[in-house]
Amino acid sequence: MNASSAAPGGILTWPRRAEGWLDERGRTAWIAATILGFVLAWPVGLGILAYMIWSKRMFSRKDIVRRTSGLASAARPTGNRAFDAYKADTLRRLEEEQTAFESFLKRLREAKDKQEFDAFMDERTKTRDVPTAAD
Repeated sequence: MNASSAAPGGILTWPRRAEGWLDERGRTAWIAATILGFVLAWPVGLGILAYMIWSKRMFSRKDIVRRTSGLASAARPTGNRAFDAYKADTLRRLEEEQTAFESFLKRLREAKDKQEFDAFMDERTKTRDVPTAAD
C-alpha cells in the first residue's frame, strides 16, 4: 500500500487534487483534459466529458465570475489594517443593503400577489352576482 492510499480519503486523493487543479484553471483546462483524454484513450475522454456534464462544469459560468470578480479574495486580509477595516465595513454595509433590498422585493411580490388575488375575488363575486338566463 502506498502513502496516498493510506492518507485520509484513501485512493481518491489524487483525483480530488486533479479536480481542484483543473477547477482553479477554469473550463478551458477541463476541455483540454477532455481532449487529451480522447487522444490517449477514448473511454477516458468520454468519462471526463460525462463528469463535466454531470457535475455541471460544462455549462456553469461561475469559473468566469470567480476569476474576474475578485470576490474570492475579498475575505483575505491584505495586511493593511485601515483598508481591511474599511473593506469589512463596506462588505457589512453591502450585505445589509442586499438584505433590505431582498425584503423589499419580497414585500413587493406579496403586494402584487395580494392585488392579483383581490382582483380575482372581485371578478368571481361579480360573475356570481350576475343572474343567468335560467333564473
